[in-house]
Amino acid sequence: MTHKNTLIAFFTFLISLNFSAQETQKIYLSGKDFKNPVKWDFMCTDGNNSKIWSTINVPSNWELQGFGTYTYGRWYKELDEKEPSKEEGFYKYKFNIPANYKGKNITIIFGGAMTDTEVKINGKSAGETHQGGFYEFKFDITSLVNYGAENLLEVHVSKHSSNNTVNNAERKTDWWLFGGIYRPVWLEVSPKSYIEHVAVDAKMDGSLTADLDFANLPKNASIEASITPIGDTKTHPTINIPLNQKENSQTIHAKWSDVNTWDPESPNLYTLTLTLKTKNETLHTYETKIGFRTLEFLKKDGIYVNGKKIIMKGINRHTIWPESGRSTDKAISVLDVNLLKDMNMNAVRFHYPPDTHFLEVCDSLGLFVLNEVAGWQNGYDTKTGTKLIKETVRRDVNHPSVIIWDHGNEGGWNYNIDHVFHEHDPQKRIVIHPWADFNGWDTHHYPTYLTGMHRFNNGENVFLPTEFMHGTYDNGIGAGLEDFWKRYKQSPLFAGGFIWAMLDEAVLRTDWTGDQKYDSKGSLAADGVLGPHREKEGSFFTVKEVWSPIQFEPKLITSKFDGSFLITNDYIYTNLNECKLEYRVLKTANNILYTNDKAEVIDSNTIYLESIEPGETRKIHFEVPKNFFEGDWLEITAHDKHGREIYTWSWPIHRAPYFANKLIAKVASTRTATATKLEGNILLSSEKLRVNLNATTGEITSIENNQGNVPFVNGPKPIGMKAKVENVSIEQTMDGAVCFFNYFGGIHSIKWTLFNDGRLKMEMIILKDAGRNDGFDGSAFEDKISKLGITFDYPEEGVESMKWLGNGPYHVWKNRIKGTTFGVWKKDYNNTITGESFENLVYPEFKGYHANLIGANLKTKKGDVKFFSENDKLFLRLFTPDLPKHAFKGTYPQPEFPDGNISFMYEIPAMRAFKPLEHQGPESQPTNIRIKSGDDGIPMTLWFDFRDN
Repeated sequence: MTHKNTLIAFFTFLISLNFSAQETQKIYLSGKDFKNPVKWDFMCTDGNNSKIWSTINVPSNWELQGFGTYTYGRWYKELDEKEPSKEEGFYKYKFNIPANYKGKNITIIFGGAMTDTEVKINGKSAGETHQGGFYEFKFDITSLVNYGAENLLEVHVSKHSSNNTVNNAERKTDWWLFGGIYRPVWLEVSPKSYIEHVAVDAKMDGSLTADLDFANLPKNASIEASITPIGDTKTHPTINIPLNQKENSQTIHAKWSDVNTWDPESPNLYTLTLTLKTKNETLHTYETKIGFRTLEFLKKDGIYVNGKKIIMKGINRHTIWPESGRSTDKAISVLDVNLLKDMNMNAVRFHYPPDTHFLEVCDSLGLFVLNEVAGWQNGYDTKTGTKLIKETVRRDVNHPSVIIWDHGNEGGWNYNIDHVFHEHDPQKRIVIHPWADFNGWDTHHYPTYLTGMHRFNNGENVFLPTEFMHGTYDNGIGAGLEDFWKRYKQSPLFAGGFIWAMLDEAVLRTDWTGDQKYDSKGSLAADGVLGPHREKEGSFFTVKEVWSPIQFEPKLITSKFDGSFLITNDYIYTNLNECKLEYRVLKTANNILYTNDKAEVIDSNTIYLESIEPGETRKIHFEVPKNFFEGDWLEITAHDKHGREIYTWSWPIHRAPYFANKLIAKVASTRTATATKLEGNILLSSEKLRVNLNATTGEITSIENNQGNVPFVNGPKPIGMKAKVENVSIEQTMDGAVCFFNYFGGIHSIKWTLFNDGRLKMEMIILKDAGRNDGFDGSAFEDKISKLGITFDYPEEGVESMKWLGNGPYHVWKNRIKGTTFGVWKKDYNNTITGESFENLVYPEFKGYHANLIGANLKTKKGDVKFFSENDKLFLRLFTPDLPKHAFKGTYPQPEFPDGNISFMYEIPAMRAFKPLEHQGPESQPTNIRIKSGDDGIPMTLWFDFRDN
């Protein structure tokens, strides 16, 4: 469709509308979002496709449309780049105004434009250039438009502000810097007398106070106020309120009984309708969605919503989509809020005001919001900041989800204008300075686990770190969260915390060619629990379990299991009898790791929940079915009162030796295995397998089955300890051939048995007899052990997939095991680098540490390799994840992996969260080992099946 035809269609649309004189009409000049844009004429002054008039989608960020230059806000620091381009964009758009609009008020509104925006209508200025890229602003253009004729809109957008404090607050930052009109542009057409603005304070008792601004208020005017519940048929009376005709700004009061309150667990909303009337005439009708809830901010106590002290389980979110920058749509907002709710979060924070539709979704699905005026380590000047605070509060004041105003971030505030928030907010929400201990609210960023006791335990101020658990690459977020959270919650002054961050902020580079398409500026913006397109990293599920509002006390299922568990209600408002719990007993076939079979459910039922109030711990119980111990593991799934899954927990019903005996295939054999010692080599030979062991080192030098070589060699090598062979012996048994190694050092002994049918068994004892150190200088063990076990070499090339029984499906770190569950899992080989492989983010990652290995089948192009453990809580190390290629100096993508490729370990390293591990909690710390004479030692019993498939 040509530009001319677009204008004709738009004009026809305007004329065809059946306008009501009593309503404000919203008419879009742009598209409603980036997926449904409108073409405007455009020219960019610098960078890509510059200095020539063409067209551009509105709304959009012009970089993602192929114009200008991409810039990241740390250009002056880590990136060490020259000052970024200061390109400007010139927009033109023609629109018609019907003649019958004369006498109405016409306002043009910009949802957001980066950064300085000058607007002209028919060649005349609409008002002062707007400065600030994250804010909604408007101009009264009633006197500038041509009625019944065509109008020319010209917009001049400067990416770099002429106001240095704006640049310092918004563009010397740790985020992407974009340009352009990235939120919608629309007209609001209102009657001559109308309600211009409403700011509401709706309390939990049904009382409502509203500050109203009027335009051209007539004599004998009144307000009719009514509320309509959303999603409910309940009716409430209409209340008539007289007005003072001499005041264009007035406060009204009303009260309704029997209202349903708003909170994140029950986000009940109402449509508030305010009708401006004279005696017999309706002049204007104004509608806004509200929630009835009471906020109380008690210093040295806590934050109360509807009389309940809250703890916020929150995260920091950037407004961004890889293909459109900061230009998003409501579908993305719905997606994001659902993802946060799926992680059992109840709060979110920003670095600037988000899209209105995001707040609408927070209102309807239920999240507490910390709404922030931008200022990343630098604040706005007083004049500009005053205006931007006003714009923020007036736009967002009625959202029940918004409970706190943030003034800047990490020094990006201006003390002189804190008061402006309350001037426009009848709810008088608190104003915090994120990272500061300010005015009774301690928002300390990235506290260490041992940060002063005064701060955490019964300290002076309410504690709510607005950033913690930094998640660069696979760091932090889930890793160490449980330790930090338990410690924080010990304090009655704890009000919650906000993880950094929700997303890896990678954007499509329209100016790049080649295989790499998405850019996160190395490690600067790769700090989310989700990928750019919302791919779920392992920490997603850890957060989901740690922050579950239902918490299970630790339980080991044994033969004495009676179907009972202790659970705690960690909700703020909800009784657990409103939730639903179901159990399932699952059973695997004996050959499950040799086939494509899946586990079957042999019993399931609902678990009855009695009343369990928030904060209570009580016993739940189900009748153990008769076939329970025929099963292999138990799963319990909880759903909240809205049907959303809270979490699925799992417990193995049997121990590892039971599973190893069940799962490893046994076959008939016509030949007895033999053991031979010759020239420093031990050969264990059977009908189906031949294993060569070095008599000096104890390591496997080669393995052959009837189809050829199996490259599982050069082990067992000790990890985290020293060991060397003292002596070796062989023997024959009826079951097979045996080779027995005695060691000096951390390993006491290893017994290898090759059974007649080709099964290979390793029985190792470590930490026995005080770990004899003969021949070693000092202890056989490291003082601080972060890795302990044995390792082997195996080539990564040709590996296709793995199917395993154990905890999965994601890899783990020592301090991030929660979020995995026991079961049968399968995943294909991939080389995903979390935080970098944006062109092909495949989850779960294939490589890394896997918890509670029971059995695994590693499928390769040369055949299957299978491992089985007779020890619970054993970790399988499966290769080494690749390191990021674009990490900046000082970034720690992952701890060092041990030698080898496949390892079996009792201790694995922890993952750091922004700061060194010693700043984290106990589960992140290395292990200390004490060896005493007389100890039995710690066994590690493994089975290997290298036979032909």
